[in-house]
This record gives sequence, structure tokens and C-alpha cells, in this order.
Amino acid sequence: MKPRAASIPRAGQAAVAARSGRGFLLFALAVAISTPAASGEQAPPAWRQWGGPYGDFRAPAGGLATSWPEAGPAQLWSRALGEGYSAILVERDRLYTMYRTGGNEVVVCLDAGTGGTIWEHRYEKAPHDGHVSAYGSGPGSTPLLAGDRLFTIGVAGTMHALSKHDGALLWSRELWGEQFKGNVLAHGYSSSPVGYKDTVIVPVGGDGAALVAFDQRDGSVRWKALSFRNSYSSPRIVNVAGETEIVVFMAEELIGVSPDSGELRWRFPHENQWKHNITMPNMVDGDTVVLSSPQAGARGLKLIRNGGAVTVEEIWSTRRIQFYHGSTVREGDWVYGSSGMVAVAFMAAINARTGEIGWRERGFARANCVEADGHLVILDEEGVLAIASATPEKLVVHDTAQILRRPAWTVPTIVGTTMYARDNERILAVNLGESNVR
Repeated sequence: MKPRAASIPRAGQAAVAARSGRGFLLFALAVAISTPAASGEQAPPAWRQWGGPYGDFRAPAGGLATSWPEAGPAQLWSRALGEGYSAILVERDRLYTMYRTGGNEVVVCLDAGTGGTIWEHRYEKAPHDGHVSAYGSGPGSTPLLAGDRLFTIGVAGTMHALSKHDGALLWSRELWGEQFKGNVLAHGYSSSPVGYKDTVIVPVGGDGAALVAFDQRDGSVRWKALSFRNSYSSPRIVNVAGETEIVVFMAEELIGVSPDSGELRWRFPHENQWKHNITMPNMVDGDTVVLSSPQAGARGLKLIRNGGAVTVEEIWSTRRIQFYHGSTVREGDWVYGSSGMVAVAFMAAINARTGEIGWRERGFARANCVEADGHLVILDEEGVLAIASATPEKLVVHDTAQILRRPAWTVPTIVGTTMYARDNERILAVNLGESNVR
């Protein structure tokens, strides 16, 4: 491992054999997710929704290098982009994301090879009254690609369905408006939509409209249900104890809901003083859930189905792990992610079934992580990128590079050997492949 500037953090020095990706592959095959795996199709090399092909932050990647040139992985292109934390979707030769410039929110489609603009959809929309601008006023939600449509939600809860080909507006809804009266969030709407069959489902947080399912074609309401307040997390469609459910972290609880009707299947309370439940829970084999947020700590839940009812049992809890607003990755029974809310952050490993903490390593600011080619790709909020190996026993960082500026809060997107990433000023593409090493 070549030397780096002292300002770039590291976590671990010893070499370790590359770990097997078998656990990642088995989990990916086991998860039932809405697009495109629920139909039985094999996921193409694309990233069409929050969390990637299966919603679990596992990248369709291969042939990644574990060491980089002195200047870091080769940059393929870079360009200015406005404010926002919306992640980057990839489909064939196009990228999709959102940003804010002046008084406008912008949905943009870019050429994946050059970063050039193919189309933009701009609309004037200010953040809601009382918005806390210290952490930014750009969009925090990630769009959804489903068929020929792109579904987006802005920082003040404006939802659009656009043509993915040219950005033409097909329909729109105000989630915080009079029809649904969703609960207004101080840091802006941040949940990402999820596709299920011919609907798009979003957390809203209104009375009788905690979740709303819209017809993808015309935006009509297929169902709306429940009265839980929304937070900043996003729904996932997974197999829970043998049945397909939406699992979503609301402001004060984790809930399981029928994606066909909105019927509540189960709930479990989990809250903190700010009602900030952000990091998506991890599901293990359809019967164990790991959830975590600041102050409240982490919990393991066991889901037991008895006929049509699901019983939820807490099997462990700890405050030593506090996944905040970054992505986490699961391999087998272990979950890896960034724990910590303020100044001190750790990369950490926790056993989903027992709550055992395998390790906690300093060396990174708060971070997102993605599994790619059997490795853990880490991007922290200071813009430091790392490629590492994670096992229950240790984290070994193979190489690091400074690629972005603070705050780099957006989870990176990796397809093949190309990674797309952004901060609040720029978007870029870098080559993580073995051909990158000179």
C-alpha cells in the first residue's frame, strides 16, 4: 500500500486475503424485491432505484482493483452540479439524479460516458417554511426508474412522473398538500419511492395516508393507509416470513405492510428525541431484522408468522452501534456500516442474530458503503474514498483517495468498474477497475 497524505484517514494496516463473495451472492438470490427481481428476471447491470438492483447496496460490479495510482482512481469525467443528496441512477448509457439551483429544483438526465446533459426538467419550488437550511436545501430523495417512467420527489414533497426519454411531465402530486397532508420534515422530504407491480409506493405521513400507492400510469391513488408519521428513511419490498411486504422505518416505529392493500402486518416501536429514523433496516433470511438510529441504538428483531399474523420479538439491543444516515451492507449474519452521529464515527460490524460487535474502527468520518466485487467501497462525508475487505474479525483498508469535498453524503453508485459519485458542488465518474492500476 503506497503512502498517502496525512489528511486522508485510514482504518487498518495489515494485509488480508480477499474474502469470498459467496455470502453476498446467496443473499442477492434470496431477496425478493420489486424491480426487476420480483418477476423472476435476472437483474441487468443497472441501478434503477435507491439501493441498487435489489435495494441492498450491492453493486453489479466485477474486476475491481484493490490499489490505485498515487492520484487515486482514474477520473473519467467531472462536471458542476447543484446542491442535493439525491443518489445517481444508471440505465444503459444514461444517468438520472436531482439537484437545486437558485429557486428551482432540477431533474437531470446525463450521458453516462461524458457527463453531458441530455435533458433537464426544471420547476420552481422553495423548501417548506421552517426548513433547516444549515444541512442544505437540495433534494434528498433518489428517483425511481420503472418502465418508461422516472418518479421523483423534491425537498418540499412535490412528486413528479416524467418520461425517462425526454423529461416530459406525465403527472404530479403534492405529498405535503391538502390531499394527503403529509407531515412536514425540518430537513426536507428524503424518502425514495419504490415500485411494486404497476404502482409506485411512497411514505407520506398523513392521517390515513402514512403510505400511498399511486398508479404508475396516471397517478391515481390505488390505496392509502395508516396514520404513522414519516421520517427520512425509504421503503423496501422484501420477503418477510414467507410473504411479500413493504418494510419501512417511520418516525417512531418500524412497520411491515401489505404492498397490495396497505394493510398493517406488524409494527415495532423505535424512536429517538428527533424522530430521525434514516438508515434502512437489514433483513436476514426473511425472519430477522436489524434496525438502528442515533440515541436509540440498534436492535435485532425476530419475526414469527402464525397464519396471517406476525409476532415481533426483540432478541437483542445495544447503544454501542448507532447507524445514522449512511447505507449499510449485510453479508451472512453480519452487518457493516458507519456508526456515530456527530464528531466521532466508527466503521463497525455487528451480528444480526446475536448483537455481537465484531469490531469498531476509527479512521473515517461518517460514511456510506457499497458492496462491490466482494469488497466494501466506502465514501465518507469528507469525500475520502476507500476500498476495503470486511470480515467479522476485522476491517482491512487496501487503499484510499480524496475524490470529493465535504459534505459528500450521497451514497456512490457502482456499475461494472465505473463509480458515479457527487457532493454538493460536483458529480464525477471514476474507474475502479484493475486496468486503472499502473
